Parts: sequence; structure tokens; C-alpha cells
Amino acid sequence: MAPLQPEYGYEPEPAPSDGGVVRMLPGAGGPPPGAQQMPPAPRPVPPRDERRPRSVVRPSPPAPVSSKPHKVTPDSFNEAQQIADVFKRRQPVIVNLEAADRDLSRRLIDFASGVCYGLGGTMERVGGQVYLLTPTDVEVSDDDKRRLTQRGGS
Repeated sequence: MAPLQPEYGYEPEPAPSDGGVVRMLPGAGGPPPGAQQMPPAPRPVPPRDERRPRSVVRPSPPAPVSSKPHKVTPDSFNEAQQIADVFKRRQPVIVNLEAADRDLSRRLIDFASGVCYGLGGTMERVGGQVYLLTPTDVEVSDDDKRRLTQRGGS
């Protein structure tokens, strides 16, 4: 196999050996062929004024949380957004799937567990087909959980 020949009579220039000088390619605009362009000199960093306070980013205080769980008895998957929206507001959600068919229950359980995982909350079964979604930093007392279990989330 023959070595590759440059097309149209162009031969690339050898790489500069002086470490830092940039050569422009012919026809690329800028300086004429053979001219050298030096990199810009680094700008000195001004000293930090220690009298000026440092900027600090502080998170805003969390929105008030309603400790009363929001109850949802979905009859279609369209209500999944409502579950997520309430949960994102850091309010516990009770999802009662007792009246839902098997496929809808599976889809909503998968969705709700993904929301809990993604937002760092927990999901637990408190009754037959009743689930409690609890956001991070929100606690539902054992007495409240017991009442939810007895009433089936209603």
C-alpha cells in the first residue's frame, strides 16, 4: 500500500518545537502564512479584599408542612400526578387502592415508590391495599398509622 499523499499540493507544516508558539494554517484567516502568534499573557488575579464579607448561599427555610395526610383513592392513572404534587409539597399521602383494579394498583405502586425514592421519602403499607407515603423530615406517629390501618385510609 502506498503512503498517503497530500491532496492539491498541500503539505502540513511540522509541529512547532519551541513549545507555545501557535502557527496559523494558510487560508484560515488571521496572520499571513509564516507569521507566529503568541498566546495572551495571563492576567494577574487581584488579591482578595479580606474586609469584604464572603458571599454565602443559604437555603431558604422549607415551606410549612401540613402534618395531616392527604388521602387519595385513585380510579385512574391520571391521579398519579396529584399524588406526586402533594408529596413534593412535603405532605404525607395516603393512597387507598382497595377499589382499584390489579393493573392500576401495580402501576400506581410503582409510580409512588419511584416518587418516594426520587425525593428521599418512604413508602409503607399500612393496610390491605393502603399505602402511606412519607416525605423526608416528616414523621407520622404510630398512633396515626394504627388509625389509618383500622379505617383503611378513609
